Amino acid sequence: MKNFNVKSLVQSHILKLQSYASARAEYSGENGIFLDANENPYGNLNRYPDPYQQAVKEKLSSMTHIPTHQIFIGNGSDEVIDLAFRLFCTPAKDKALIFTPTYGMYEVCAHIQNIKLLSQPLNQNFQIDKNTVLPLLKEQNLKLVFICSPNNPTGNCIEDIDFILENFKGIVFVDEAYIDFSNRESWAKKITQYPQLIVSQTFSKARGLASARIGIAYSSAEIIALFNKIKLPYNISKLNQEAALAALDATEKYQLEIKNILEEKKRLIDKLIKLPIVKRIYPSEANFILVEVTTADKVYKHLIHHKIITRNRNHQLKNCIRISIGKAYENDQLLNTLTKLIAP
Repeated sequence: MKNFNVKSLVQSHILKLQSYASARAEYSGENGIFLDANENPYGNLNRYPDPYQQAVKEKLSSMTHIPTHQIFIGNGSDEVIDLAFRLFCTPAKDKALIFTPTYGMYEVCAHIQNIKLLSQPLNQNFQIDKNTVLPLLKEQNLKLVFICSPNNPTGNCIEDIDFILENFKGIVFVDEAYIDFSNRESWAKKITQYPQLIVSQTFSKARGLASARIGIAYSSAEIIALFNKIKLPYNISKLNQEAALAALDATEKYQLEIKNILEEKKRLIDKLIKLPIVKRIYPSEANFILVEVTTADKVYKHLIHHKIITRNRNHQLKNCIRISIGKAYENDQLLNTLTKLIAP
C-alpha cells in the first residue's frame, strides 16, 4: 500500500513510551566482569539472556534472506498476537476482524484488551467472501485483520489475502503456524511489498518445540521496532534460544519429520474415509485433518475412553473433530479404535 504510515495506527501513548532498557540491552558483549544486572555470580544459568535473541535472528535471516531488524522473536505466536493488539488497538474504541472458524486466541486477546471483534464467516469452501468483506474493511476504527493460513481448524490455505492487503488501510496479520506443511510460498516474502503486513510463524509445529514457546514475526523494520519497544525485556530464555538454534541446525531431522507427517496424513485419510462413521474429510495443508463424522460428541467420547485425545470442534463446525497427525503406531491405534465404533 502506497503512502502507508504505521505511526498513524499506533496507540499514541505507545509512541511516547520510553521503553525499559535492560542491562543486557545496554551491553551485549559475552566477556567481562558483569556487575551491572544484580545477578548471582554463581551458576550456569545465572546470567540474563540476550533480550533480542540476535543469534536466532541471524540464523533465521540466513535461511529466509530477511534482515534481522525485520524479525521479532516472541514467547510463542500468542505473544506476537497479543502485542499486535497492544500496539494498534485502543481499548473500548478500536476493532479487529477475524474470519471464522479460526484460531481462538484472536478472540481471547481481543476480549482481554476490550477490543471489539468483528467476525466474518468463511464461505462453504472455507474462503473469504470478497464481496461481503469489502464493506467491513471500511469500518470506522478497524485497525487489525487476522488471517490464519493454513487455517485452524479447517486446514486449508486462505486465498485472496492480497485482496485484503490492497483494500484495507490497517494492519494485516497473517498467521502461518502451519506453513511448513504446505507447498505454498510464505507471505513473509511480501513484507517489503506490503509494509502493513505482519507474518507470524512458530517453532511449535514443524520444529517440534511446542514446550519451548518460540514464535516469529516478520514485518517492516518500523513495526518490528515497535514490537521490541513494548515486549517484556527477557521474553525468551537462554535455554529456549539454544533450543531454537539447535532446531534450526537440524535440517535433515526437520525435513524427515515433515515428510513422515505428510505421508502419515495421506495414509490416515485413505483409511478413515472408508469408515462408516466418517462422512467427509476436508482438504488440509497442515499437520492435522478436519473430519466430519456421524456424531462428533459420540466419536470424541469413544476416543477419550480409549485414551486417544482429539479436538471436538462440534461447536464450531457441526459434527467435526480435528485430528493431529501422530506417529504411525498412534494413527494405527486411532484407526483400530474408530473401526470398532458402530455408526448410529
